[in-house]
Amino acid sequence: MWRDSFRLQLFCLLMAVLALVVLVHNFFQLEHLDDDTVSGSNWITENNVQHSLSQTTKSTRKPYCGYVQQPLSRREQAEQESLLAAIQWPQPPEGRVAFAQSTDPAHSDFVIVKPSRFLRVGDQLEVLVRMKDFQGKPKQYGGDYLQARIHSPGLKAGAAGRIVDCHNGLYKIFFTLLWPGEVKVSVSLVHPSEAIQVLLRLREERPDRVYFKSSFKSGRYSETTECNVCLPAGLPVCNFTDLYTGEPWFCYKPRKLSCASRISHAKGGYLKGLLTQEESLFFQSDVNIKRPILSSGPDSVIVKPKAFTDSSSMGRAEDPTASPSGYYYEDQWRSRTHWIHNFNKSDDITECLQGKVIHLFGDSTIRQWFEYLTAFVPDLVEFNLGSPKNVGPFMSVDLKHNILLKFRCHGPPIRFSTVFSSELRYIANELNSIVGGRNTVVAITIWSHFSTFPVQLYIQRLRNIRRAVLQLLDRSPKTAVVIRTANVQELGPEVSLFNSDWYSFQLDSVMRKMFSGIAVHFVDAWEMSVAHYLPHNLHPSEIIVKNQIDAFLSYVCPLQT
Repeated sequence: MWRDSFRLQLFCLLMAVLALVVLVHNFFQLEHLDDDTVSGSNWITENNVQHSLSQTTKSTRKPYCGYVQQPLSRREQAEQESLLAAIQWPQPPEGRVAFAQSTDPAHSDFVIVKPSRFLRVGDQLEVLVRMKDFQGKPKQYGGDYLQARIHSPGLKAGAAGRIVDCHNGLYKIFFTLLWPGEVKVSVSLVHPSEAIQVLLRLREERPDRVYFKSSFKSGRYSETTECNVCLPAGLPVCNFTDLYTGEPWFCYKPRKLSCASRISHAKGGYLKGLLTQEESLFFQSDVNIKRPILSSGPDSVIVKPKAFTDSSSMGRAEDPTASPSGYYYEDQWRSRTHWIHNFNKSDDITECLQGKVIHLFGDSTIRQWFEYLTAFVPDLVEFNLGSPKNVGPFMSVDLKHNILLKFRCHGPPIRFSTVFSSELRYIANELNSIVGGRNTVVAITIWSHFSTFPVQLYIQRLRNIRRAVLQLLDRSPKTAVVIRTANVQELGPEVSLFNSDWYSFQLDSVMRKMFSGIAVHFVDAWEMSVAHYLPHNLHPSEIIVKNQIDAFLSYVCPLQT
């Protein structure tokens, strides 16, 4: 009998030890991913920030990227493959292309097809662009990234064009003529095709070219380590992957502190020396970055008014992929799919927002909406939350009219200065905490901070946000949800490697496709920035922001027509 009792006790003891071993192993896995090659010689401390030798010596060792490990359903896999195929960019011929054979905007030109024909408002104008290299020879392949618009400076009118790559050095641009008078054509080369191939390589091979850091603190002792979605393997890491969305995020583990002692997140910096000397020739400000392509003939046409007013295009179902989605006339944006009310008086905005809670989620480009509304509406007073400047979260309140306006930045990757760890929130999780209803407004933008990462990471983030939006609209169908698209910006050699308009264009194309057919509204900040006469800026000028706000509020408080 006592032997059976002894065996039972021994069995229980062994099971307890086994459970303890499993528990310790799981904990070790959580904080020490890819820990099998840890060595004290791999640690380098510079300004109290930990780096791995693989980064400081520019090793080509492939980084560990958490999002690659995310399992996808068949439907998600099919959607991702379809999205990646839709943004696949034309490839140049095999082998390296010398700088002299790359696209030269100064030698290239465009012609207006049949510039003398009779044109009325509503007609299509076709433009043919002919690309040449620095030796004046015609290009035989496509892949250049262009931007184009029509405009009438005296009328402060403008609209974007639709560009078609013929894959042989020729490009067709189609413009819809939307106002009468003299209309000029402007075409710019943003990047030659040879530069696009470099940007593609950087996106796939160097997702770590913008790096981040987190501070860890316990008592008076603190450490700072490097963080990212992708970190070179071989050092112990803290796994901060979000438990609800599965969004990956990692930091190198402090040497003396636990992962739970993290107190803040911040942008670390930008890696240098990413290009070879030959590649750097494709990124020259006064040579081949956002340079005008001139016409070899007339660069304008005369457009006659329509014989009658046609409003049949108004009120159509919203299509985020339609082009152009609108145009400027007398510095006011006119949408082609819905009526826009100009909220020129603060009282008009107050009347629209009375009794509403407005949630703004995203980056600094939608923070501009918070800043504009708070400055323009006198009764809307910012409540000091003690948040870091330009970071947030921010909140403004109008007690008299029961208006609550809130801004919160999206979760990492986010290139802001110090963000408290407690304020690192993912948009999907925030949406899940909103009850919704006719007095709830949600506006979202997310794009700029994802430009250095493979597109799959962005697709995953949008998939989580889209799921949360659909759930919000399912439980509260009268909630107004508005998405602000990306916008163009000023570019130079360095900015192009991290935040090129081409990166933004690709992400924006993905976003429009993923949210097409859903009961959300779009503020087309992209075309609003391309079509305007002011210089491109990551943070558009106030007149452009004002037009964005007018479009946004016109969805919140639609005109009765």
